[in-house]
Amino acid sequence: MMGMNMSYMLMVMLPGMVLSGLASMMVKRTFAKYENVGTQRNMTGAEAAKLMLERQGVTDCKIEAVSGRLSDHYDPRVKTLRLSEPVYNARSISAIGVACHEAGHALQHAQSYPWLKMRSALVPVTSLSSKMSMPVIMLGGLLLQFVPVFGMPVLLLGCALFAVAATFAVVTLPVEWDASKRAKTAMVDAGIVSQSEVGGAGSVLNAAFLTYLAAAITSIMTMLYYLHRAGVLQRILSALARR
Repeated sequence: MMGMNMSYMLMVMLPGMVLSGLASMMVKRTFAKYENVGTQRNMTGAEAAKLMLERQGVTDCKIEAVSGRLSDHYDPRVKTLRLSEPVYNARSISAIGVACHEAGHALQHAQSYPWLKMRSALVPVTSLSSKMSMPVIMLGGLLLQFVPVFGMPVLLLGCALFAVAATFAVVTLPVEWDASKRAKTAMVDAGIVSQSEVGGAGSVLNAAFLTYLAAAITSIMTMLYYLHRAGVLQRILSALARR
């Protein structure tokens, strides 16, 4: 069967787990490092996000506290910034960095940032394709062994479904990078952090970006693997070589 074999483990799962594990470890270590380091303004994460948005002319974004750790996110559907408990009321550089990053997404929304619009448009179809892609790929792999004429189309359909999820992971990269870039600039411009403090907040944001990068790389590796197993990748490379 074409599913969970040794080559898949060695080529995709193991490297993906290592990348994701290293990225997660770096986020936790960096957040913990600055979690007890305050700022001169002594603002909470929620206060920092609100001030940053107001200075940029965004006044219609709600800010709410949610349970969990590092569960922070911006919901463009209802223009709501949801900050986790360790961020909402905390007065650390880590909390301010995370809060202002999420506020960066609210700025993207207010200014119609094209990559955010693209990612938002992909959310519904990605939710469906992520659930269906692996079962369809597994079915295609099984059929390929016994009924190749049906197996190949099913396998290619599974690859196409997974490609949607991989595309979402790739589109997420510029969205997250831009949000952090906006936050680093706006934090200083609004006087939330000083020039000497923005480096620590930037370290938290850079570490968080690595988790998205690891997810994108793993998704691409998985997609290429199944395209290789289906023989599609070889055909594409052969066609390019003939040019």
